[in-house]
Amino acid sequence: MHDFWPSAHTADLRLTERGYLEPTEGYWRSFLARPELDVLPQSCRAERHLHEALQRAPLRTVQSAELQAIEDADARESYRFFLRFRDGVQQAGTLQAYYAQLMHSGQINIPPLFIDLMVQAMLRSMLHDETDAQVVRSAELLFRPQRVALAEGRIISGDQEALDTAQATGGMGDLGRLLLQNKVALHEAQMQVLSPQHHEAFWQAASLPHYGHRWLLDLTHEVSAQVGQGAHSFTVQLARSTSGLKALARVLERWIAHFHAVEVRIQPLAKVDDPAWRWHIGLDAESTSLLNDLYNQQAVDEQRMQRLISLFRMEFAHPHEARADVAGKPVYLGLAMAQDGLLRLKPQNLLLNMPLAVAS
Repeated sequence: MHDFWPSAHTADLRLTERGYLEPTEGYWRSFLARPELDVLPQSCRAERHLHEALQRAPLRTVQSAELQAIEDADARESYRFFLRFRDGVQQAGTLQAYYAQLMHSGQINIPPLFIDLMVQAMLRSMLHDETDAQVVRSAELLFRPQRVALAEGRIISGDQEALDTAQATGGMGDLGRLLLQNKVALHEAQMQVLSPQHHEAFWQAASLPHYGHRWLLDLTHEVSAQVGQGAHSFTVQLARSTSGLKALARVLERWIAHFHAVEVRIQPLAKVDDPAWRWHIGLDAESTSLLNDLYNQQAVDEQRMQRLISLFRMEFAHPHEARADVAGKPVYLGLAMAQDGLLRLKPQNLLLNMPLAVAS
């Protein structure tokens, strides 16, 4: 087994019999050390006092007057969000229970950062015994936005933050940023596409406290295939055996099993002869809109179709666990980048839109 994503802080989470994660005081202390909440040289006395008090007793009740005493409005707001998140998780009991409640409520009242950190921690626990580096890299798509680009006929996905930082600093951190500001030319930052020969290097990097998410993921298809017929017809390609799409499919299977306790099999599409599919789920806003339009026989222009990265075929291992009108039928998943080239995968869609016989 490999250690990876230390920023998930799973050592500070207790595992329940169901495999869910209960926070400890240490887990909440880890948030106080994050730059959004840590004290700065310019932090006022009230902020320092609250930070120290929460470090001693992370679950203490914070009075409204304590927050109001913080001079910096941004710091005050950060603490409000943190306390709302902390209290919500504590009341729900586990990260999974809170995450599900939050998504089903439709009222997202915490910053995306907290949601991403929850997803990371849950995935780290689910994948604790994973030995395939490509599966772990693919799992990062569920909580870190990606930039997707075509490079020499390949579809390549890279971590948005890592790529933006490399572009801004030439891959040399603050020094690189300073040099760029003074128009000193830098070599393009080296970011490698993850392949089997790089797996050991990936594990070494992913175990570091400041893992930089610098590995690119190949999401390329290889074999063209026609999907559907008539108004539902469009073309995709079959993924190569080493494609990150297959690894992503394994992650999605485990995510679904974890939350719904059902076994599904997911594979990138080769060919679909299904002019009247029964159910589809977009894994992001772009593919949701695209599949909805195709399902409703709305015209979709070529530019939008080109943003489609992949389709997947999902089948229930036990058909009776699906809704009666879907039992024995495949469910189609879509993955697409937005117009700006960003991929923001939404794993909550697999909580909210699964056609289950009994709601989980």
